[in-house]
Amino acid sequence: MIETTLDSLLIGTPKPFREDGEMSAIAKTPVTEAIALGLFGFEGNQVADPLHHGGRDKAVHLYPIEHYPFWKGKYPDVDVLNRPGAFGENLSCTGMTEDRLCLGDVFRLGEALIECSHARQPCWKLNYRFGHPDVLKTVIKTRKSGSYFRVLEPGKVRAGDRMIQQDRPFPEWSLERLFGIIIGGKHQGQGTELRALSEMPVLAETWRKRATQLADT
Repeated sequence: MIETTLDSLLIGTPKPFREDGEMSAIAKTPVTEAIALGLFGFEGNQVADPLHHGGRDKAVHLYPIEHYPFWKGKYPDVDVLNRPGAFGENLSCTGMTEDRLCLGDVFRLGEALIECSHARQPCWKLNYRFGHPDVLKTVIKTRKSGSYFRVLEPGKVRAGDRMIQQDRPFPEWSLERLFGIIIGGKHQGQGTELRALSEMPVLAETWRKRATQLADT
C-alpha cells in the first residue's frame, strides 16, 4: 500500500507563454490553505487549452519529487527545476513514481477520493518552458511522465494532507508499463493487451482510443 504526504499543492491560471500570444497555465503557485477539489479540478485552477488539458480524466496532475534530481542534473540552467511546479503539476510528493503507481489506483487525499486515469503525455510546452529542444523526447525515453487523476469524491485538500491508497484493481498495469505501450513505442506484439486496455473504462478516454488505433497497426 502506498501512503505519502502531499508536500505541495499548486494551482494556476492561463498566462502569456510565448511571444506569439500563446497562453498556458503550466506555471503554478503553491497554496497553503485548503482548496476545494471538484470533479474537474481544484477551485481556482484553470487550463488555457481545454481541448488537450483539463476534463474529468485530467482533473489533477501529479509529478514525483524523486524525478527532480535527474532533471536538474540534465538541465542545471533551468531555474524552474529548483522548486515544485516545473512540470505544471498540482500535486508534488514522494512515493508516487510511475513504477509504483498503477492504473486505477484509488487514493484518499484529504477529504477527496481520486483515481489514477493515465500517465501524462508530454507536449512541446515542456521544451519551451525549459528552453531545451529535447525535454519531450527525454520524458518519453525515461518514462518520467507524471500522472493524472480523476475525482471520485469531491472534497477539500491542502498541503500536508495524507495520500493513502484505498484500492489497486490493476496491479499488472504500472504507469511505467502503460506509458511504454501507449506512448513509448512498445506496442508491437501487444495487440491482446492493447485491445484489453481499449475496453477498460478506468483508462482515460483519449488513451483508450489510442490503444484501439495501436492494436490495429
